[in-house]
Amino acid sequence: MTKNLFSTLLYHSNLKAIDAAELEQSCLVIADDDEAGQEWCEANEFPGYTSYASLTDLPWRFPIFAELVKELDKHVAAFVKDLHFDLGDKKVVLEDLWINILPEGGIHTAHIHPHSVISGTTYVAMPEGASAIKFEDPRLQMMMAAPPRLKDAPEHLKQFVYVKPKVGDVLLWESWLRHEVPMNMAEEERISVSFNYKWE
Repeated sequence: MTKNLFSTLLYHSNLKAIDAAELEQSCLVIADDDEAGQEWCEANEFPGYTSYASLTDLPWRFPIFAELVKELDKHVAAFVKDLHFDLGDKKVVLEDLWINILPEGGIHTAHIHPHSVISGTTYVAMPEGASAIKFEDPRLQMMMAAPPRLKDAPEHLKQFVYVKPKVGDVLLWESWLRHEVPMNMAEEERISVSFNYKWE
């Protein structure tokens, strides 16, 4: 008998209550006005723009982000149930939220979010050719002598899984799951809003 152990869950849904056009316009306006963020991106050779190092109060600045957080809270609560977390007398709450604008040729290398519990992204602009998000099997570094998987292996056995979201989609995963954004092959910008939730 073979059974499945140690599942890695990925939550995939849609933010129906959020005006996608308003959210996109807000991201672009903020990116244009955020000189500190632009300077950080240039100093750190970050392709495009991120508000990660410069703005911590997006829900206060723009009502659309306050609405977004309310919607995200609902999705995160559903995911927490799926994960069967025992929260005790604590809660899983928003820690930070930031804008990412990735131009043609831009990448976001593989990383984790070590100080959070749940991380995720919602997608604001995904032009034709925009890169998917790539997730890595967390056991990969321990598979030192393993042969590669067959191309038609079931998704839960693949070493890398690519998810191609649509505008308005939200993806959630546990923050220890390594992920990256491969090169954006679209001529237009790929825009997303990423976030972390912590347990406190």
